Amino acid sequence: MRVAVIGGGPGGLYAAALLKRLDPAREITVWERNAPDDTFGFGVVLSDETLGGIEHADPVVYAAMQREFVRWDDIDIVHRGHRSTSGGHGFAALGRKRLLQILHGRCRDLGVELRFRTQAPPAAELAASYDLVIAADGVNSLTREAHADVFGPRIEEHRCRYIWLAADFAFDAFRFEIAETEHGVMQLHGYPYNDGESTVIVEMREEVWKAAGFDGLGERESVERCAKLFADALDGRPLRSNNSSWIRFRTVVNDRWSHGHTVLLGDAAHTAHFSIGSGTKLAVEDALALVACIEEQPTIEQALRAYEEERRPVVTSTQRAARASLEWFEELGRYADQQPRQFAFNLLTRSRRVTHDNLRLRDPEFTAEVEREFGCPPGTPPMFTPLRIGGLELRNRVVVSPMDMYSAVDGVPGDFHLVHLGARALGGAGLVMTEMVCVSPEGRITPGCAGLWNPQQSDAWSRITAFVHQQAPGTAIGLQLGHSGRKGSTKLMWEGIDEPLDEGNWPLAAPSPLPYKQGSRTPRELTRDGLTEIREQFAAAAWRAERCGFDLLELHCAHGYLLSSFLSPLTNLRTDEYGGSLENRLRYPLEVFDAVRAIWPEEKPLTVRISATDWAEGGTSGDDAVRIARAFAAHGADAVDVSTGQVVAEEQPAYGRSYQTPYADRIRQETGIPVIAVGAISSWDDVNSLILAGRTDLCALARPHLYDPHWTLHAAAEQGYSGPGIAWPLPYRAGSRRPQTGRTDGPKPRLTLE
Repeated sequence: MRVAVIGGGPGGLYAAALLKRLDPAREITVWERNAPDDTFGFGVVLSDETLGGIEHADPVVYAAMQREFVRWDDIDIVHRGHRSTSGGHGFAALGRKRLLQILHGRCRDLGVELRFRTQAPPAAELAASYDLVIAADGVNSLTREAHADVFGPRIEEHRCRYIWLAADFAFDAFRFEIAETEHGVMQLHGYPYNDGESTVIVEMREEVWKAAGFDGLGERESVERCAKLFADALDGRPLRSNNSSWIRFRTVVNDRWSHGHTVLLGDAAHTAHFSIGSGTKLAVEDALALVACIEEQPTIEQALRAYEEERRPVVTSTQRAARASLEWFEELGRYADQQPRQFAFNLLTRSRRVTHDNLRLRDPEFTAEVEREFGCPPGTPPMFTPLRIGGLELRNRVVVSPMDMYSAVDGVPGDFHLVHLGARALGGAGLVMTEMVCVSPEGRITPGCAGLWNPQQSDAWSRITAFVHQQAPGTAIGLQLGHSGRKGSTKLMWEGIDEPLDEGNWPLAAPSPLPYKQGSRTPRELTRDGLTEIREQFAAAAWRAERCGFDLLELHCAHGYLLSSFLSPLTNLRTDEYGGSLENRLRYPLEVFDAVRAIWPEEKPLTVRISATDWAEGGTSGDDAVRIARAFAAHGADAVDVSTGQVVAEEQPAYGRSYQTPYADRIRQETGIPVIAVGAISSWDDVNSLILAGRTDLCALARPHLYDPHWTLHAAAEQGYSGPGIAWPLPYRAGSRRPQTGRTDGPKPRLTLE
């Protein structure tokens, strides 16, 4: 086999060394356009997991690296003169130049040909005479660009400028330092990479960088200015550079990683923000996986497919975490006013890979200090701290999210609803929400949707609220009130979600006569009379809800239903006072809100659910969502339930763990309004982490409560909590400890004599 490697970074060199080690007969050549000692970073950080893979794959390389490592456990976060230290993290770093020297030596010893100061021939040319071409040519990969039609690269440039520098002393921890200047917030990321040197990265938003005048400074002047800005962190010592320049991070994603016998590796294939220390780590792991697949598969084609199948999920997960971290630093100014320890906890958990439970294991003292500062009573997880919304005190921060059950008859909730909502109320959540309850027969989504427009429905809901209050004292029950708009008159979810009924249809109404999707029925555009009629239907339903005994009322202005479709510019094309500007698009939802607020008792909270983004070009944006939240709060909303999407059929959500919570976080930080976060929050650890970091006030969970109606009770049991934030129903108290299971581990029986 003849192998050409384009690029002499750690990933390309390591792949070359492994391929040669496993089969000395392979002819392997590495092209590197720079000199052997040229490098544009100073230190690299590797995880224990990656190091374990290196040790197993090539003990010689591992042993050489092991001798060079600087190891430490602490992270220091310095903000407004307060230094918070969290331990137990476990880092290993070494100089990038030294890492390259180790890999150069290993390649030479094995017989790999290294061609420095030499531009590689184009990949297509190499592919004509080599069996495999590994394109490890970095973020600016010429190979990727030459075959962009096949690889399908998507490159996103982000909003911060940063510069790689070094200091001639070793930090004693991974250090994050925040500088609040007249121009805006700046941050330093620093870590040691040998006994006398540290990597220092200075980062700030583009507009801050320009306002501070960095765009007009040369390399030397920039370095000197950074040293002055962070003189305390550096103890007055200088910084140095190595062809350092201010750049913006670019996230690279490719639809495919291989083309014929050419394969992308490392930054050529994917990038992940440096704030989670992933570039070299990913490249080295790519090399390990690629070589393993070549060894295991009978052909190169199969090997390259297997490599991508193995690595893509790992890389996608890492990129998702890296994006969360990157965006946290882009929006650093939002969190500047948090208390020091909460700020530190927020920073540490920014990527969602480090969590409350994880930090409690790493550094229980630090985590306990954060909890005390937050106000957690002793021994109380954050999720079980009480919260007051309006005049309602919730005993914990868990909400059973509204979930359409499609099981009502003529809008009347029956025994199914009693058992469904009653079981979840017994399950320990602080607040249980009904599904969207419709204000009229024409406001239903499906024939199975519940309503509140007549006395029979009122009686049925009263039966449910009475059960909750009598059998689950301390649990609040809330009603979500809405109108389907253009998304109504459809089949039950399991019969065809969003598909029009075959018969028995009712007329649809919307701000504009736009069908939801191809094949959907077209709604009529609401006139002034129609708007008034529906507003009064909401008010009448709110009056009934109060008499049913609900503790909280939520107005549904999300998910493309009637009030939501007034808010989105994609669904509201009106030219009267209810269309056009956001202020006009808000007009009708606020009129409805005011009508409901006038009916609903002042001491009972009234919340609103919004879609904070349409996940579609030209739709509601994050900026719009903040303005929408402020508008509802100004009219008396006690909290905002922040969901996203489901407004237009062509949406493209960025799904992932807790993927909607950044929108709630932003609204909370920028407005101070209490928020409810939703969206793939699946563990009690997620709930604790989000609440303790100050990103939300409440967490609403849907699917976990379908899987386990007693999710909150079990979360308490698994954390060993039995305080006032939870109440086991007396008949269930014997189940408050996890049942014993059969033994599956040692000690194993002795079967032989030695």
